[in-house]
Amino acid sequence: MSQEQRRMAVLSAIVEDYVQTSEPVGSKALLDRHQLNVSAATVRNDMAALEDEGLIAAPHTSAGRIPTDAGYRLFVDRLAAVRPMSKGERAAITDYLEGSDDLDVVLDRTVRLLSTLTRQVAVVQYPSLTRSTVKHIELVPMSETRLMVVVIMGSGRVEQRIVPIGIDYMTADGAAALASARARINAATRDRRLADALASLATLHDEDSGTEDALTAGVLASIEEALAEERATKVTLAGTANLARSSSDFPMTLEPVLDVLEQHVVLLRLLSAGATQDVSGITVRIGSENPVSGLQSTSLITSGYGAGDEQVGAVGVLGPTRMDYPATMAQVRAVAAYLSRIVDA
Repeated sequence: MSQEQRRMAVLSAIVEDYVQTSEPVGSKALLDRHQLNVSAATVRNDMAALEDEGLIAAPHTSAGRIPTDAGYRLFVDRLAAVRPMSKGERAAITDYLEGSDDLDVVLDRTVRLLSTLTRQVAVVQYPSLTRSTVKHIELVPMSETRLMVVVIMGSGRVEQRIVPIGIDYMTADGAAALASARARINAATRDRRLADALASLATLHDEDSGTEDALTAGVLASIEEALAEERATKVTLAGTANLARSSSDFPMTLEPVLDVLEQHVVLLRLLSAGATQDVSGITVRIGSENPVSGLQSTSLITSGYGAGDEQVGAVGVLGPTRMDYPATMAQVRAVAAYLSRIVDA
């Protein structure tokens, strides 16, 4: 084992022990708990070198050391791979999340499950309409003068609007005309992104004399309104109470973290921006890497989810930097993968 490999092993041991015990780790504890196969003097020298590099630090006058943000970052970067979850853990995720076609219910179950698995705060972003495709547009007569437009997204989201009409589609002739218009509208929009669907509908509106102007105009308005109201700014979260369990990990108070958790626009920005995902599809932002000052004593682990190759949202967990990174990364990735299968169904 080279000197660099040995020091990485010492750093990993310090991270693992500190995450488990929340106590600063000394050289004797490392030798007692880990098969490092080196002398106490070598471990002390390696710890001194790691401290000089800013990877570990001594809190106050303690003889032990704790990882710094840089130490956690190196530890995460050196993970050979995100460890797979057991068959039982994967089955538990499947059993809990399946059985509902309602997007709100699915996302609520997602954050509750993830907060339980990780014992951290879990947050999920609703699928973005701007990145969604149109699966189907249904046209339902409500009266002689009103019709409901139902836009079903590939992500599972459903948007509906009531539009005024000039033809009574509740008669036999009207029903036939509506069926024909429905077929043409779906042919122009199916499996297209919303922006592309709007362009196709605009062309249909201009060129298709067989479809009532009020009908295509109403469908256009429905999609435009849905985009204008873009609910991608909506997030849902669970497990805030878990922060109290780790209150000693926050230097002063939990108040700044709780303040940020109430600002859903900030959470959305954190979920959808920032560091590039690694090859495992996971983004990890540690301590000072978080751009929001109130979160610089926390770590955020996120993964995107979507339909096919299309990412439409993100899911993640937030907690103190003293976090079980390998397990949490695996859990976030597994939940995101299952959520992707649901929205792609």
